[in-house]
Amino acid sequence: MAEHPTLGVRLNRICCIGAGYVGGPTMATIALKCPQLEVVIVDMNEDRIKRWNSDDLPIYEPGLTEVVKACRGKNLFFSTDVKKGIEDADIIFASVNTPTKTQGVGKGRAADLRFIESVGRTIGQYANRSKIVIEKSTVPIKTAEAIARVLSANEAATGGSKNFWILSNPEFLAEGTAMKDLDAPDRVLIGGQDQDAIQVLADVYANWVPREQILTTNLWSSELSKLVANAMLAQRVSSINSISRLCERTGADVKEVARAIGTDSRIGPKFLNASVGFGGSCFQKDILNLVYICQQFGLE
Repeated sequence: MAEHPTLGVRLNRICCIGAGYVGGPTMATIALKCPQLEVVIVDMNEDRIKRWNSDDLPIYEPGLTEVVKACRGKNLFFSTDVKKGIEDADIIFASVNTPTKTQGVGKGRAADLRFIESVGRTIGQYANRSKIVIEKSTVPIKTAEAIARVLSANEAATGGSKNFWILSNPEFLAEGTAMKDLDAPDRVLIGGQDQDAIQVLADVYANWVPREQILTTNLWSSELSKLVANAMLAQRVSSINSISRLCERTGADVKEVARAIGTDSRIGPKFLNASVGFGGSCFQKDILNLVYICQQFGLE
């Protein structure tokens, strides 16, 4: 069994906590591209896991069913046994929901971190040796610090001496093209404070992603980049929507304007389709979260 010479972590298994829209497709792709690795996705939702183990997957993305069928039962497994998943793997992804808070401080703007913090406590409870813990969820900047505190507190309470290296590896998937985005990403972003831990994850992606497209940063830059990316994309949609109103008043055609400016290589054509607004599950919550974070740091 291969172990990292410096970190001492086992390199042959990956566990992902959270069998949702991000965790499922991402781990399925890793299993397909890395047949030498065993990939286990764990989730306490029994119905969801049953569906991942059936022909009726809980989410639909073009190409996902084919990849799951090709790998499931070989090196891709779905289970409700969270404890075993954590014990057997030293590379652990946390891919759980981070919705907008509905009560308490930051209600309606701040991200609700209950689920990601719960993952930290669960890893601390069941970890039997040192682990690399990877944030796959979209989280506010400094969330890794909170996860590290949870894990450190557990170690102090139990008298343990295990090490936990926290990495940020945000997803940049679009609904409807997630499998294509995973197969040929514009970039893979990995943030961390330990270069050896960063390299472990970079080596996984390097099985199919060119090294020059694997970007490494510090932990905080990676956490912030996901929120900023969504804010910039939403800003483009909002901008062209504003221009569409001017087009209606002046007789210009917003589609022709979008095509004219989109051919400028500095601007590009994407996210320039005028509509009633921006949809999806991420833009609104991430913008609200980013505004809240700025306010927390005194930036009005």
